[in-house]
Amino acid sequence: MKKVFHLNTCDTCRKILAQFDLTDWELREIKKEPVTEEELAEMYKRTQSYEALFSKKSTQIKLRGLDVKSLKEKDFKNLLLDHYTFLKRPVFVTDKEIFVGNDKNNIENLKKFFGAE
Repeated sequence: MKKVFHLNTCDTCRKILAQFDLTDWELREIKKEPVTEEELAEMYKRTQSYEALFSKKSTQIKLRGLDVKSLKEKDFKNLLLDHYTFLKRPVFVTDKEIFVGNDKNNIENLKKFFGAE
């Protein structure tokens, strides 16, 4: 399995995806085709945390009046399934690894994975 979950409208996602050869990867635009419960379970298997997959920058947090500090794992899971903007992105998933988000460390790990360094 080689999948990338991303948003076409996200400049950061586009910039990151452009750095790598994704010819044999399945690109999933999460606004058009949201993450399924099975896919989220696969991501969870690799991270052992729904919170690690959750974007604390989602505009939905403020709109819904959520207190992120009070959320439990079950809450993170339900929110991730409820709205695409809650997924930290991009998410690269392989049979053995997962790369979540756009922080510097994650991008460095992606570059190593792709042999781009």
